[in-house]
Amino acid sequence: MQEYLEILREYDVLGAFWVNIQLALWAAVFSLVLGTLLALLRISPISSLQWAGSAYVTVFRNTPLTIIMVFMVLGAWGQLNVTLSSDFNLNFFWLAVIALTVYHAAFVCEAIRSGVNTVPVGQAEAARSIGLSFLPAARLVILPQAFRGAVAPLGNVLIALIKNTTVAAAASVATETSSVMKTMIEFRPDYIYAIFFTFAIGYVILVTPVGLLTTALSRRLAVAR
Repeated sequence: MQEYLEILREYDVLGAFWVNIQLALWAAVFSLVLGTLLALLRISPISSLQWAGSAYVTVFRNTPLTIIMVFMVLGAWGQLNVTLSSDFNLNFFWLAVIALTVYHAAFVCEAIRSGVNTVPVGQAEAARSIGLSFLPAARLVILPQAFRGAVAPLGNVLIALIKNTTVAAAASVATETSSVMKTMIEFRPDYIYAIFFTFAIGYVILVTPVGLLTTALSRRLAVAR
């Protein structure tokens, strides 16, 4: 046991989880912003905007995250010279955040749209009857209620996002959990089961509070009909 604890300290497992937490936090914020904009496109009265939102969701929801990660490194950075930081390692971190954002924004959009479907049609009609155009009606009437109805699906998207940060290894983020776990197993295969168990428990500890919190919030914020 003492030897395994020394291995954990040698490979900075806690530091690796902290990298994944940062990836998840930044990607969650950016995904929420982009996903909300996409949801507005999806419910817009203008058909071309609806088509644009639908096309984005269809393309990125059905594209494997690993492909988007690899594209950010080999295509965006390698071919197009897109640089997000002068620090070599930090640049890959932000490329991974962008890939996670692009992918999960499609799911955030659909979660918010499911919340919009819980808003009674009469609410939108009432907004129009008092002279509100689409954007003010969406901002003041529809979206606030939609977010309350979308807490649970947004929580599921966040849980998936936290677990999907392990794919950042494909974007050359060498300090995150899956890269560290691979290195640990490569050099200490005698502890392979303990290493798997440690990382699995780590993710359970990370995502369980998110599930409990969003479930509690969804019940608390549910709109009585």
